[in-house]
Formats: sequence, C-alpha cells, structure tokens
Amino acid sequence: MTPNQTNISSPAWPGIKPFNNNNQVDLANDQTAPIANRRPLATTSRGASGEGHGASLGGGGAGLCFAAAIFDMDGVVTNTAAAHSGAWKQTFDDFLKQRAANHDERFTEFSRDDYRRFVDGRPRYNGVEAFLRSRGIELPRGKPSDPPGCDTVCGLGNRKKVLFDQIIEREGVRTFDSTVSLAREMVRRGIKIGLATSSYNSEEVLGRTGIPRLFEAVVDGVESAKRGLRGKPDPDIFAAAAADLGVPNGQAIIIEDAVSGVQAGAKGGFALVIGIAREGNELELRENGADIAVRDLSETNLEQINLLVQDKRTGAR
Repeated sequence: MTPNQTNISSPAWPGIKPFNNNNQVDLANDQTAPIANRRPLATTSRGASGEGHGASLGGGGAGLCFAAAIFDMDGVVTNTAAAHSGAWKQTFDDFLKQRAANHDERFTEFSRDDYRRFVDGRPRYNGVEAFLRSRGIELPRGKPSDPPGCDTVCGLGNRKKVLFDQIIEREGVRTFDSTVSLAREMVRRGIKIGLATSSYNSEEVLGRTGIPRLFEAVVDGVESAKRGLRGKPDPDIFAAAAADLGVPNGQAIIIEDAVSGVQAGAKGGFALVIGIAREGNELELRENGADIAVRDLSETNLEQINLLVQDKRTGAR
C-alpha cells in the first residue's frame, strides 16, 4: 500500500488483476508512486507556491474563484480502475478466444491500450460497442436483461459487471487519500463537491469506502439512464452534476483520469480540467483536453488549482 491510499482490504485478486507494461495483469504495479519518487508541484505562470492568489473572481469559496469541483470515481476517488480493467480483460479475452476458435481466426488479446482508448470512462455498453467496432466485430445490441456472457453487446457488458462485482466483494475498495483530503479541504473552504461517473456501481462502491456523504450530488450510470444523458466523451454527466449543485459549468472544475473524461470536460466549458495520469500518460491527457495533468493529487493543492483557474480565465479574455 502506498502512502496516499487507504487500504480497506487485501490487495490480492485471485485470477483477475490489472495490466502491467507487458499487457499482462499485475496488481503489484497498480500502485501510486511513493512520496519519495513524486515530482514537485506542477508550475503555473504565477509560480508553484500558490501564494498571492488574490481575490475571488466570481467563485464560491472564500478567496477562491470557482464554486464547485466534480470528481470522477474510478481511478480518481477510488482505486477501482484496476478492478474494472481486470474484469474487462477477462470478459473480452474469453469472448475473443471463443470467437477465434469458432471462426478459425487468430486470437489477439484485449490490451491496456484497448482499455484506455475504447472502454475507460465510457458507459458499459458503449465501451463494448467501441471495442468490438475497433476489431471489426458486430454483435446485436440485445437488452440490459440479457444473461451475462450472451453474445450481445449487453450480454458482454453484463458479464463484465459480474466479474467486477466479484472482485470488489472479495477485495473491498481502496480510496486515494490525497483525493479525499483535497475534497474535504474544498468543502471546508465552501466549495460544493459532486461526483460524475459512468459506473452503475457508484452506490455500492462508495458505500464500501465510508465517504458517500462527501458528495452533494452524484450522477452515475443509473442516473444517466434515467435522464437520457449521453456518456463521455460528451459532457452531459458533468453538466448535470454541476446543475444539481446549482453551479454553471464555468464555475466548476473537473477531475478525471480517463481520456474520454478529459475530452468531456474540455467540451463542456468548465473552469478547469485536471487529468490524473495514474499510468504516466500525462501527455495523452493534455492532448485530449486536460489543462493540467498530475500523477496524483498530492502533486498539487487548492491554492495552485485556484491560480490555474484564474490563469485560464485571463488567457481566455
């Protein structure tokens, strides 16, 4: 366990683990960098210390120029991104192996790159469709009630959910202490806190962490389906969370780890988009819409975030 994580259970996953650099699953590498290896605070045009940030520019908290922060869940608040990636890998590899055998085709495994490009951050069935499309595979959409593993988009998505549920039932849920600490500081400073996630499991996952009351508004996959919201990379769920908090997009910051999530934040006209590069993919996140990318929120602080919001607004004038 790293210094910025809360370990709620054993880290071992029998049979299902996250990817390593060789495209194999390896929980041992699913760790945030130790404090000694972390980079210094990211710099801004006003310096890194965050001092002298000035008066509020139409924001909410005392001395802050934004009114709300909306967090993604998996990979940002909770260390469940590895559970998702492992469940997706087993789902797709099992499907692809069977398909290869049935059609006398070569099996090509589901890779870490596949996860980031086609699945991460997207609503479950949209992720299935995007990945299958990348392989030139067409399946009927099916229905959400399809049995897990059925050869439909919904059947594969439901199989993934079963595997994910098994993982968190066995292993519990860990949170990133740096994220929780920053969110609590924001609350103390008068910033409203929301959660926007494509996951249909947010209630169960947050319930296992002991922090569900931290978020004033939660827009997840279940709520998105009820409201007819489009999934990431469209900004609908972030905009809905901001609206639920009573804050316009331009007064809310977004904190995300997925490419589709920072794309959504950039499209939505938010005050700032912070990308969390847990896999060292800072450049990828910046290229897709993040205003700043860090490997963990311990690399920045509230005062520096406030400066970045001010600088972004000043540059837009």
